[in-house]
Amino acid sequence: MLETIIILVKVWAVLLTLVSLAAIMTWVERKESAIMQDRLGANRADILGFRVIGLFQPMADGLKMFFKEDFVPPQGNKILHTLAPVLAFFPAMVTFAVIPFGNVLNIGDLAIKLQIADLNIGLLFILAFGGFTSYGVVLAGWSSNSKYAMLGGLRGAAQLISYEVVLGLSLVGLVMVYGTLQLDRMVLAQNELLFGFLPAWGIFLQPLAFLLFFPAAIAESKRIPFDLPEAESEIVGYYTEYSGLRFGLFYFAEFVEIIVISALVSTLFFGGYHIPWLYEEGFAFPWGWTWELPHLVVVILRLAAFFVKIAFFAWLQVLIRWTLPRFRFDQMMRLCWKGLLPLVVLNILVTGLILLLAQN
Repeated sequence: MLETIIILVKVWAVLLTLVSLAAIMTWVERKESAIMQDRLGANRADILGFRVIGLFQPMADGLKMFFKEDFVPPQGNKILHTLAPVLAFFPAMVTFAVIPFGNVLNIGDLAIKLQIADLNIGLLFILAFGGFTSYGVVLAGWSSNSKYAMLGGLRGAAQLISYEVVLGLSLVGLVMVYGTLQLDRMVLAQNELLFGFLPAWGIFLQPLAFLLFFPAAIAESKRIPFDLPEAESEIVGYYTEYSGLRFGLFYFAEFVEIIVISALVSTLFFGGYHIPWLYEEGFAFPWGWTWELPHLVVVILRLAAFFVKIAFFAWLQVLIRWTLPRFRFDQMMRLCWKGLLPLVVLNILVTGLILLLAQN
């Protein structure tokens, strides 16, 4: 009974945090683009005259979508039209279940693992559920019975399937180095030291994998410069015929994906919740200094570090979105199959060769 309560509390806490971060990201998107374009950005929504630099804008967006007409094309498929945004939103939320946001919280004799599900195939779980988003894109385009939406759906299917290959293969090198698909063990391995002082983060062991994984992940989230399936400056887009809360699910899923990608990059390549030289007992610096800390302080510092890393990569994705122009479709596909994919295969071969030589 106690274990069930703990799991439910962790699920509630993670969902609440994820939804809150995604809502804040809608504000960050507006404000960061405004700063880059030398303007104020959204700042009109208020409560009792208080605007708080536009922080009430996500609430205003939610109310607007709730009261807008929920339109379904007369010749469209109503069931699939409704199912499509759910398939785009739900998998992004589920993938966070296997991402560790801390090690263990000890409360008396009770040890609480700061991860919802510690699966031994955690990495495969993320890739499998992440692939479900392509079904939402395709179904949205097809069920709308619109040639513009269908064209966006076809673009999305080609893009997502292509970049999923690069996304999955880019992580093979990490699996070879750490010898596990379990995300928690990967994070623990990254707290070890290389050459006696350098954290064994994935970015140091697999730098090319990071440079391949990050753009492929952005392509999976369908954001500029890979936003061909949406093409918001055109009339082509898989959710062209969506409005109200169904459009809101697509819109919100995009920001949830930003958070999930940031958490994945942090977990796989930047030590996850780890801070360099911080262990269970406190800091132990390579030059001999030590600083003992209470267990609760260590847990809080690690949680804070994890969310700071998420915030940085979420900010970076928004920066890229408002900096780079959109690719042409042929350029996007050429980048995948003739640019990224050969480099991914090369990274696997070089990693295998280095590991083989290290054993000898």
